[in-house]
Amino acid sequence: MYLENDMPVNYATPPADKLFPIAGVRLGTAAAGIRKANRRDLTVIELAPASRVAAVFTQNRFCAAPVLVCREHLAQGEIRALVINTGVANAGTGEEGLHAARATCAALAKLMDVRANQVLPFSTGVILEPLPVERIKAALPTALANRKSDGWHEAAHAIMTTDTVAKAASRRIDLGGISVTITGIAKGAGMIRPNMATMLAFLATDADVAQPLLDRLVKEAAESSFNAITVDGDTSTNDSFVLIATGQGQARFDRVTSADWQTFKSNVIEVAQELAQAIVRDGEGATKFVTVSIGGARTSAEAKAVAYAIAHSPLIKTALFASDPNLGRILAAIGYAGNLDPALRDLDASKVCVWLASGGEEVLVAHGGGRALTYREEDGARIMKRAEITIRVDLGRGDKTATVWTCDLSYDYVKINADYRS
Repeated sequence: MYLENDMPVNYATPPADKLFPIAGVRLGTAAAGIRKANRRDLTVIELAPASRVAAVFTQNRFCAAPVLVCREHLAQGEIRALVINTGVANAGTGEEGLHAARATCAALAKLMDVRANQVLPFSTGVILEPLPVERIKAALPTALANRKSDGWHEAAHAIMTTDTVAKAASRRIDLGGISVTITGIAKGAGMIRPNMATMLAFLATDADVAQPLLDRLVKEAAESSFNAITVDGDTSTNDSFVLIATGQGQARFDRVTSADWQTFKSNVIEVAQELAQAIVRDGEGATKFVTVSIGGARTSAEAKAVAYAIAHSPLIKTALFASDPNLGRILAAIGYAGNLDPALRDLDASKVCVWLASGGEEVLVAHGGGRALTYREEDGARIMKRAEITIRVDLGRGDKTATVWTCDLSYDYVKINADYRS
């Protein structure tokens, strides 16, 4: 049995009554025994007719069978249901895996009296193992019988793998007297790396959003949330972020020029960011939540390259775990970021400034090509001991910025992943 960190960094699952139902969405869960007995590991999400769905998926070329099937079905028309299993990823399973994903869709479609291509399948868990389709089929009637509009809390728990807590977020906004609801759930703790992070996320709204806007919004939301987190630098095979607009509310959006659209969009992105940050806070073995904020770049791409050079560095992440202000490691990471973006190969180190910050306190660590004259190691150590830390960098070469969220790397990360299949 794998070991796990006792709790995430300053995060708790919202109570069930704080996760608002979305008109046109019902969720049901069941225990299928996919990998472990007596735990909910199967979720069905039913969507009202005429709901619109948009999604982005992993860029891993070894993407899982359900990802391939989802892409096929999304291209073919209206989606009426999602089916999600944990325990087995159905990745690296070849034609057998594709058959299993399609058989799962067909079984649910028959029970719901819809077409098989109106079902999207999602899996998460161990790679290279066959999906136990018969167990899923046997549990689908129970999941359907358990459908309810306020099932978000149960579903958030049922999609977990190595997560220590369920991840969910919800809000209601007022747009000129019209109420709009947004609710989402996510899972993820390890193999977290953008494009996308190792995660599943499902976010729904009762607004009526035109398909072109929804397709654009899911990409924008992903870029500012799930594509801006990293735990260990690994990109998984099953990552999926789904955005659903049921159209069951009064809000209608068919153009991007209205002020209401901008408000709605910012709230969708904020909910996605809340879920993405919860994944980092629950990173396997994590004890620190770290914001890496880069400014003064010529392009957003080079700002993000520097952010990831810092956020992925095992030397920096282990120093964070130890609360050791061995901050020359940050300068080294900035210096080799040109390996990620060649435009940075002409970076002038003498113009770079680095700060550590936490709880309203900020300490200048480096500028002018080296250690700041005012920097004292005890100041760095004091900030490094805190649970939430910001590493802020100004590259001194432009006005573009990027922010990435990450965590430290602890002993428990190794324990969890060494024993993951036990």
